[in-house]
Amino acid sequence: QVQVVESGGGLVQAGGSLRLSCAASGRTFSTYSMGWFRQAPGKDREFVASIWWNVLRTYFGTVYADSVKGRFTISRDNAKNTVYLQMNSLTPEDTAVYYCAADERVRTMPNSGQDYAYWGQGTQVTVSS
Repeated sequence: QVQVVESGGGLVQAGGSLRLSCAASGRTFSTYSMGWFRQAPGKDREFVASIWWNVLRTYFGTVYADSVKGRFTISRDNAKNTVYLQMNSLTPEDTAVYYCAADERVRTMPNSGQDYAYWGQGTQVTVSS
């Protein structure tokens, strides 16, 4: 069982930045697929970004939703079992509960909720205009 805990949400003005953190348990974190999703009020959960271990090419791949490309950056610190989501140039449309997800299986471009077995409780991000 992998435990996933997010932190770093809060209230920020439009144009501002926030960094979300996600700590995951487990001895093989370095090969976990890790993703961020968000759910705004009245909307379905949507993919934001993911980072995964590309076994064949021995590097970490990343993929982003079009809506955040160029503004958000996902990264990881395997020594700390932590993945980050740096969010810049925030807009009110980014307001949502942000969820971190993890999966022990090696994936390629995991950008669906079905790609992840473990989820955090979520952290609220509110962007004021």
